[in-house]
Amino acid sequence: MQDQTPNHQDAYAPAEIAVRVRQAGRVKAELPLAELLVLAVLAGAFIALGSAFFTVAVTGSTLPFGITRLIGGLAFCLGLILVVVAGAELFTGNVLIVMAWASRLVSTRRLIRSWSAAYVGNLIGAVATAVVVYWSGAWSFADAKVGGSALAIAVAKAELPFVRAFFLGVLCNALVCLAVWLCFSARSTTDRILCVLFPITAFVAMGFEHSIANMYFLGLGLLLRAEPAALAAAALPAERLAALSWQGFFGNLVPVTLGNLVGGGVLVATTYWFAYLRGR
Repeated sequence: MQDQTPNHQDAYAPAEIAVRVRQAGRVKAELPLAELLVLAVLAGAFIALGSAFFTVAVTGSTLPFGITRLIGGLAFCLGLILVVVAGAELFTGNVLIVMAWASRLVSTRRLIRSWSAAYVGNLIGAVATAVVVYWSGAWSFADAKVGGSALAIAVAKAELPFVRAFFLGVLCNALVCLAVWLCFSARSTTDRILCVLFPITAFVAMGFEHSIANMYFLGLGLLLRAEPAALAAAALPAERLAALSWQGFFGNLVPVTLGNLVGGGVLVATTYWFAYLRGR
């Protein structure tokens, strides 16, 4: 007779993941505001560090475009690995609280409070890290080519039209929330790291837009506009550099944030809630 005893080394099944994500959403929504803000600042800093690693990894690459983006995506994974293993509150991942909200375990007020605090904390952490990277002079490495890359990344993001930025944000957070979803299947730190690698590498390699990472990229770009060495390394025409402004900063963050909400909240959280938790 076959042994029917559950193997507690196996990953959690999708229906179990749904219950775990819903319960985690309830806990996150009830965090004290001070704790939530501190953890959100950490998450913004972690994502910014992954973004800085990405910038260095792609700078000066002579490899084919796809391979360069693949390497950059792997480097960027540092950010979400730090969030899920070290512990932090990331707005884009916290969109999954929708599952607890849909089950009426979290009020609309609590949902908005959680998202708002996480977003503000992420903004503080990401922009503060951009300032520290700028002050450190790390952008001047490789004859300021790192700074040139950072400027080019920021300009490209600031130039995105609203609709395109929105849909790139949708695609991004579908993959980010799937990465977080997969982490709830994990039973070890190694499992969690592996769950992060492929979805996050994919969204970065394909050029999708992450609101929290963009806080860092655009923030650093705004600081580097005044650095002649970075401007020379970027070699961008003045008309393109003009897009990199505070208007460009918020002009990117608004559609990307909205897209991130739809990608994670509708395509992942609502879909899985309907599949596994509706009526439960």
